[in-house]
Amino acid sequence: MAQFEEVSQKSAVHPKPVGLVLQYGTAGFRTNSKQLDHVMFRMGLLATLRSKKTKATIGVMVTASHNPEEDNGVKLVDPMGEMVTPAWEVYATQLANAEQEELLTALKDVIEREAISMAQEASVFVGKDTRPSSDSLSQAVLDGVHALGGHSKDYGLVTTPQLHYMVCCQNTQGRYGEATVKGYYRKLSQAFIQLTKNVPNRTDDQKALLVDGANGIGALKVCEMETYLKNELQLSLFNDGSSGKLNHLCGADYVKVQQRAPKGVEMTAGERCCSYDGDADRIVYYYSGSAGRFHLLDGDKIATLISTYLKELLTQAGLDLQIAVVQTAYANGSSTQYLEDTMKVIVRCTKTGVKHLHHAAQEFDIGVYFEANGHGTVLFSKAAEEKIQKLAQDSNTNDERRRAALLLQNTVNLINQTVGDAISDMLLIEAVLAIRGMTVQQWDAIYTDLPNRQLKVKVADRRVIDTTDAERRTVSPAGLQEAIDSRVNKYRRARSFVRPSGTEDVVRVYAEADTQESADALAHEVSLAVYRLAGGVGEEPKSRGP
Repeated sequence: MAQFEEVSQKSAVHPKPVGLVLQYGTAGFRTNSKQLDHVMFRMGLLATLRSKKTKATIGVMVTASHNPEEDNGVKLVDPMGEMVTPAWEVYATQLANAEQEELLTALKDVIEREAISMAQEASVFVGKDTRPSSDSLSQAVLDGVHALGGHSKDYGLVTTPQLHYMVCCQNTQGRYGEATVKGYYRKLSQAFIQLTKNVPNRTDDQKALLVDGANGIGALKVCEMETYLKNELQLSLFNDGSSGKLNHLCGADYVKVQQRAPKGVEMTAGERCCSYDGDADRIVYYYSGSAGRFHLLDGDKIATLISTYLKELLTQAGLDLQIAVVQTAYANGSSTQYLEDTMKVIVRCTKTGVKHLHHAAQEFDIGVYFEANGHGTVLFSKAAEEKIQKLAQDSNTNDERRRAALLLQNTVNLINQTVGDAISDMLLIEAVLAIRGMTVQQWDAIYTDLPNRQLKVKVADRRVIDTTDAERRTVSPAGLQEAIDSRVNKYRRARSFVRPSGTEDVVRVYAEADTQESADALAHEVSLAVYRLAGGVGEEPKSRGP
């Protein structure tokens, strides 16, 4: 077939280094950019096959998110804007690792297994972040698409969530929105302006927000969007990419892990600040207290703010819709307690990883999910959206119910339901704070995090640890869970769990308790139990001071 001849010819221009093996991880392939040229070409091929199979447009995003600037990576986007299905992650790994002379065999294997008609048209959307290597790597993706006769649209520089949005718009024939960057800005800014326009006496202080753009694509795009917001939000942008290095001493991951403000951000006490990550699909908020103390508002705090707001609106609108918050075992115990006991919201716990959270959120009328790292969104079922719309358009409804329904309708339009989106989440948080007349300190005070500590224990083989109950309990090795339980029982408001790392031979330990000293002591004792019962290597864990 002529088609495969073109694949052979073009593949020779993007050769695979012999013996290199890469794994498709939770967010696609990620490694040093020098090792990715062949992978990008082959992901272009795979996206084209996926498009033929689904008879829909597929997305390919060239980014390595919060990794250092010299790395790069690729994420595949399925027709409704969600992450690609697990079976195709396996194909991605097989194609990426096939030696040069085996590539056609591997390709034909996917075509046969999935019974793909090669006569079917294919359409692939491609986007890239601001890394120096993204230009040539996105070109390699386009080469792959064209080698199999696919149609492509190159969006150039976009955030990861913007590409997810474009794919969803395209495959809903525009029902989700217009598949352009301008369409994205218009949809979100109009929803934001509608939500905030009736808020009385918003001062300039309340409209002011400091944004750390992580020296990445999010900085470029939020600049483009600012004119659409018509001064309803006044952004001061730092780490805009003009001089600093991507993710270096800045960005959401740095702020969350280091628990400190990013380089170059001058905060005065009480000012609201937020940080995006490298491809703008994560966001965290923070502020400096009166004594200069750093306060972080992570994904748990964001989920609590948003779900509380939605629950109040549902009550005012008199809509009987079930709202749930989906968390992982890493969510702070205080947030879970507040949601369940005070707000009476359903809380569902899943395994770590966005795809598990997203999947669980789909089971409810309204599902709110945020990982502690700031990646998350809200999903509305089709039935929920229809009920909200019907009520918003019903002129016979009393004013309060209709007002709440209109707010809900605009909230739905402000949220990027395909994936976590720093820009969309930022606008949503800003709208909620304005509508509720809350300061960042009042938001922070909704509940107080329990002190916690995370540690890592090196082991000979991480597979000896097997967990259950959404990673909250271990079933092997024998005796480990009992050891954890007996340590936890010594402390107040305590909880601890252990889970194997997804990438290296270490076991991650999480502990929380009523004081930092207790949390530290518990984490150390559980680490020792892991070391002794799960085949620890090297020195046994030492207790550490603050």
